[in-house]
Amino acid sequence: MNDPENPLLLDNQLCFALYSASLQMTKLYKPLLDEIGLTYPQYLTMLVLWEEDGVSVGRLGERLFLDSGTLTPLLKRLEKAGLITRARNAEDERQVIVRLTPAGQALKTAAQDIPLRIAASGDMSASEFLSLRKKLKELRASLMG
Repeated sequence: MNDPENPLLLDNQLCFALYSASLQMTKLYKPLLDEIGLTYPQYLTMLVLWEEDGVSVGRLGERLFLDSGTLTPLLKRLEKAGLITRARNAEDERQVIVRLTPAGQALKTAAQDIPLRIAASGDMSASEFLSLRKKLKELRASLMG
């Protein structure tokens, strides 16, 4: 049933290839993130904060491609876990600034080997992995206009 000419076959859909690969990637991350007590979206949020602490919720949304309605409950859970704080910006009350707590900073050490463990789980060379990541970033940029 594999007909590369048929545009309506599931296996011929680029969107499905991306979606199903994303699902598999998330499954790979789950046990590793369970070890440090984070969900995948929380992990992505922490990656941004480990890179750039003290950012606005708006900036986090830009980096993660999430709207504030999706981000706010995620941040509340991270705050309840004691990993971040949220506070209004003294210079602009409309902005909420997110900062890591000492526990949030310390979690970075526990997460340090996760990318290497994920990379080791695939059958791709480092150069193939980097090439695929580059192509996916280019695809994302082109789709964004």
